[in-house]
Amino acid sequence: MNRTKFLWLGMLFAFLFVATSCEKEETTSINESEVLAQYLESAESPLMKDYVSTDLPAIISATDLNNLNLTDKVYIIDIRSATDFATGHIENAVNVAFADILSHIKGVDLTNYDKVAVVCYTGQTAGYATSILRFVGYGKVYSLKWGMCSWNEAFAGKWNTAIGNGNAYGAQMVTDETAKGEKGGMPTLTTGKTTGQGILEVRIDSLLAQGFTPATVTNSTVFGSLSNYYIVNYWSPAHYAVGHIPGSIQYTPKESLKFAADLTTLPNDKTIAVYCYTGQTSAALVVYLRLLGYDAKSILYGTNGMMYDKMGEYNGTNPEAKMTMFKASEIMGYEYVTN
Repeated sequence: MNRTKFLWLGMLFAFLFVATSCEKEETTSINESEVLAQYLESAESPLMKDYVSTDLPAIISATDLNNLNLTDKVYIIDIRSATDFATGHIENAVNVAFADILSHIKGVDLTNYDKVAVVCYTGQTAGYATSILRFVGYGKVYSLKWGMCSWNEAFAGKWNTAIGNGNAYGAQMVTDETAKGEKGGMPTLTTGKTTGQGILEVRIDSLLAQGFTPATVTNSTVFGSLSNYYIVNYWSPAHYAVGHIPGSIQYTPKESLKFAADLTTLPNDKTIAVYCYTGQTSAALVVYLRLLGYDAKSILYGTNGMMYDKMGEYNGTNPEAKMTMFKASEIMGYEYVTN
């Protein structure tokens, strides 16, 4: 009787051990990056839609921001340094460090505001910050197009310098097509979480702690070693055909970077350099790729800083399909205040 009882107990413990081991193996064998990608593309995401394929980039013009500010319908977060904020900023703006944007906005009652505007120097850091806030559910956050450079000539130096040096690589652009890589696996994330929401929260905290600088690369660095990068041209096929960085691969905005489309053609073992016209869209997109674990960087100032004249020539002959360029007409001359 006792031997039979011990035999059954032994079998029960063995079964429980195997079941527990299987459950543990199943839990730890998920690809967190794939889980996160599918979550962010689904209606279960904080925005209840696929942000990358719908609203990215979320940008507000200086004119629209000014109009909303005159009626107290916009909450403005300026993420520049405290020194530059004190030198001059938009009236009603609050100065918040990049790392603190999420904790700050959580403490703000946004009920009476139509929009939230994130402001930086050129629109690139703000584009990155805006995407972070969008991915966690703040659907009425926008980055100021061109940053403070579009608000008043007093702040336009960074963009004026960028386009002043913007023809350095025009002659090196090519028109031949480079094929996408083969589809493969997603990056490896080790947050220890098993749900899309749990993984997202850990990854967001990581990106905020890192700041924007690690997510950027200069055009001179890329052109100095083209083979070191998997270069993503985030344009339409028609614009890609006009001229692009040698070896760059075309990915269509709002289409290509879905999990079921071409997302998994991106490499896990190589730095991904993403470029657009201005660096504002690429900055917003790089948030998504870095959340998923890709080593992705936005090329600062986009092709405005590489082939400015070539873009202008194309725009002159194709007025209905223009490439976005920074010009004097983008500087609005609005008033600003100082501390």
